[in-house]
Amino acid sequence: MSTRRQAIPVALALAAAAALPAQAQGSGQINVICSVQAEWCNMIQTVFARSTGIRINMSLKGSGEALAQLIAERANPKTDVWFGGTGDPHLQAAEQGLTLEYKSASLPQLHAWAQQQAQQSGYKTVGIYSGPLGFGYNTELVAKKKMPIPQSWADLLKPVYKGEIQVANPASSGTSYTMIATLVQLMGEDKAFDYLKQLHRNIQTYTRSGTGPIKAVARGETTVSISFVHDGPGEAMQGFPVATITPSEGTGAEIGSMSIIKGARNLENARRFYEWALTASAQELGAAAKQFQVPSNKAAKVDPHVPDFKKIKFINYDYAKYGASAERKRLIARWEKDVNALPR
Repeated sequence: MSTRRQAIPVALALAAAAALPAQAQGSGQINVICSVQAEWCNMIQTVFARSTGIRINMSLKGSGEALAQLIAERANPKTDVWFGGTGDPHLQAAEQGLTLEYKSASLPQLHAWAQQQAQQSGYKTVGIYSGPLGFGYNTELVAKKKMPIPQSWADLLKPVYKGEIQVANPASSGTSYTMIATLVQLMGEDKAFDYLKQLHRNIQTYTRSGTGPIKAVARGETTVSISFVHDGPGEAMQGFPVATITPSEGTGAEIGSMSIIKGARNLENARRFYEWALTASAQELGAAAKQFQVPSNKAAKVDPHVPDFKKIKFINYDYAKYGASAERKRLIARWEKDVNALPR
């Protein structure tokens, strides 16, 4: 690793520390479930500890797995903060009384979509980033196999992609649940499930994590992934032959969120982390870790690798409806019964 690359986290640590209140230095610990990619989680862990003197015990889990853990621990919570992952499970956690109402003084500094996420949850969660759903593809494999680049949801059903697509399992992945909710809103529920049944024939495997498919694309293990497109540039920057595209019919976007857990054992430190994570400098760690979502703090610098939302056709995603526990449970159960049970 070059000296310049080693210096980046140190510089960011100092910037993050400067953004904290004067009483920044503290002690003790905090238990965080982190549902973004590992490099970003590790950078958060390092920078927050350097900036505050508070140790983070970090557990990396997909958003579906994180929600399952919080439900299991309801009577005796072991987690203080849940950072990142798609917003729907955070809204479900709020609905189920698993998270704590906390109205940050920093809310006016955030984009409207992040404030709306907080309002819809009764201030039990808040938006920290946003990113669109789309496709990743391996440019070398597409050329080698003489495949067309998929431009639309309809394209993914073509026989040429049989066994060439990876997507996550919606029971464990917020990314994949976002896909189902997007298709239902785009096509209507019955047509969406007819589409998912046809897509099933072309799926190579359903991964546990939403980031698994694009990593498989990067490493040549599959040709196409259904992924959040902000996960693509980081793989390309490491030298992998990855490109991304958003479907022409329209797509949804996640609002990655953050929540304080009800019954948190380290509540004061949880609030300190929450406020820190909403600062512009803390949110810029995402791009430093090669994660290219749009930060929720309006003052945060937007990296040039972040997808240009103005060039993407978005559906009017109903976060309140599809963030409800009953709706998520119903749609996943239908997917298990009508789609996952089918042979491939």
